Amino acid sequence: MSAPRSLVTGGTGYVGRFIVEELLAAGHEVAVIGRSPPTDGFFSRPVRFASFSLASRSVPPVEADYLVHAAFDHVPGKYRGGEGDDPENFRRRNLDGSVALFEAAKAAGVRRAVFLSSRAVYGPRSRGEWLDEADEPRPDTLYGEVKLAAERALSGLTGQGFEGISLRVTGVYGPAGLGRKHKWAGLFADYLAGRSIEPRVGTEVHGCDVASAVRLVLETAGPIGPVLNVSDLIVDRRDLLDMVRRAYGAANPLPPAADRLSVNPMRTERLRALGWRPGGEKLLQETISMLLRK
Repeated sequence: MSAPRSLVTGGTGYVGRFIVEELLAAGHEVAVIGRSPPTDGFFSRPVRFASFSLASRSVPPVEADYLVHAAFDHVPGKYRGGEGDDPENFRRRNLDGSVALFEAAKAAGVRRAVFLSSRAVYGPRSRGEWLDEADEPRPDTLYGEVKLAAERALSGLTGQGFEGISLRVTGVYGPAGLGRKHKWAGLFADYLAGRSIEPRVGTEVHGCDVASAVRLVLETAGPIGPVLNVSDLIVDRRDLLDMVRRAYGAANPLPPAADRLSVNPMRTERLRALGWRPGGEKLLQETISMLLRK
């Protein structure tokens, strides 16, 4: 039996790297398409590469069983204001480019496509309200609007041997890869330098757990449904920085605890029913310890 062939956009990005490594470990033949090829040693094994830009909407030949669309042209880690100073071009690049990719994948015989969407599609909710896949999305950012429009375009293509699934992913943490800084590097540096830290709390998931969700959704037999939430923990900056304080023996004051009851957690029962088991608090603590040793 031949190995499954997976095509990944954004494979050299913060989240995409985890996905590529997960698929390689599972025995997939992986090809990455994007704006620039990975540097030597970026992945644990060589992968095929082809040039692709969402802005061009020119899709290279697709020869794959699965597509994972993890590319998005925006300011990294910033969905509020991440469109830069040209909102209309942001919409054209990301929405039109994504739709062109989905259509090309279906025409080429791809069986299943997974799109990395975002919790931003839900928009603001009441204090402490849980976010469920059945909720009506109400995005209040252009980022969230474009993600939602791409979700709906993908769902509309489902049929005739093709299934599109969107994963609404929360904030992602984990090591950043060769020559890059992890998402909390600036926060840790500010604390150790004695700078004032604003209280903040939010939902998080490790990049490895996002990747395992992607693989699970790709490989699960039978229809899955158009949308799944991906989230694991509620994380307070104070707790993160307390780990830093203890590791370094720092005397700098910690920020006050943020209001955990104000957070909108994400329901993940649908994904867990497929067998997904995120790493939880144990993986968070192990990851912070590893990041602090580097």
